[in-house]
Amino acid sequence: MNILIIGGGGREHALGWKLKQSSRVTKLFFAPGNGGTAQLGENVNINATNIHAILSYVQKNNIQLTVVGPEDPLSLGIVDLFEKNKLTIFGPSRLAAQLETSKVWATDFMEKYKIPHPISHTFTDFKKAIVFIKSHDVSKFVVKASGLALGKGVILPQNKKEAQDALERIMLKREFGDAGKEVLFQERLTGPEVSLMTITDGKTIIPLVSAQDHKRIFDNDKGPNTGGMGAYAPVPFMTKKLLGHIQKTILQPTIDGMKKEKIPYKGVLYAGLMITSDGPKVLEYNARFGDPETQPVLALLKSELLSLLFASIQGTLKSKRIIFYKRSSVCIVLASQGYPGSYLKGVPIQGLLQKPKKDLTIFHSGTTKKDGNIITSGGRVLAVTASGKDMNKALQKAYSAIGKKGIYFKGMQYRKDIGKKLL
Repeated sequence: MNILIIGGGGREHALGWKLKQSSRVTKLFFAPGNGGTAQLGENVNINATNIHAILSYVQKNNIQLTVVGPEDPLSLGIVDLFEKNKLTIFGPSRLAAQLETSKVWATDFMEKYKIPHPISHTFTDFKKAIVFIKSHDVSKFVVKASGLALGKGVILPQNKKEAQDALERIMLKREFGDAGKEVLFQERLTGPEVSLMTITDGKTIIPLVSAQDHKRIFDNDKGPNTGGMGAYAPVPFMTKKLLGHIQKTILQPTIDGMKKEKIPYKGVLYAGLMITSDGPKVLEYNARFGDPETQPVLALLKSELLSLLFASIQGTLKSKRIIFYKRSSVCIVLASQGYPGSYLKGVPIQGLLQKPKKDLTIFHSGTTKKDGNIITSGGRVLAVTASGKDMNKALQKAYSAIGKKGIYFKGMQYRKDIGKKLL
């Protein structure tokens, strides 16, 4: 069959890499794709948010399955549009995707269905939010833009001035666009974080192996938030007992609650969790595969991804078993100079044509091909992903591939401490 993957990041490259391992896949298409996806299949010059152009392309090109990578097409209702046209697509509907696209909606939902989450205060009025700042210890809260902000709309103020600055950035300067129409002050939880992606058909929910993302740009979790500078899997403290507790108190109640709301949820449900002294709580939901968590998670997936996606669409997940390799995997993101602010583009990348190494895969994100060379075109450029019998081996393999004797581009920045807390 022919498959179209919507998006152009490392997550989409990883999805294509894993799907291509199925003997049932004839050809892969990516809209718009990147310099790496062009080596797996055919890039289609259509932006991921141009959902009507994507629909037309799928109808004309005999594509049997469309897989949505990023959140923006989901928020625009691409799944609803495809289903209306009787086309097969993997992902949640526009209303179901509100779990990610509106943190306010998600918070109200969790409140209604008693799903553990931080205490939240919502504001649409700047002046009322300022009153809240003046009357509370803001160091005990995080400030969040309610809408989609590419993983960067969360600010942790240390004092009232920083909280006011955060509000001005979100609500007045609209640094995150319409995502800042509503703002939440959310209780600042403490404990280790974990990313738990699951696949669901609206009734059954199957967790993938747990992962941990590294959001800050610099080592030791310093500097501004990014879309993610690296991730590893699995997380050692995710025991069977803890996973069972999360399924019982968070995952299944979420799916059951959506069913009661008459908004059945199909696709990937990603729970960003904090493991607090009171137990696991939901920091946020995502309505799609995470980036960069998808890269190490899929590197460990032994089961065929294609059959899991179809089981989600067809409502037959109950009959599926999912198997992961008992290994460790890590992903190191190489970012452009200046990221997460304005960054350099068009920088040549060296070291990509080296002989492939076992258990090491370079997933492209912000790359493009020009005059036969791969150059940088985005903030997050590459995701160096390696697996090994333990985390130490995986980390050695990944980091040894990076640098002037390996993969390198001018101004390249990356974290040197991904997964190091485990060693």
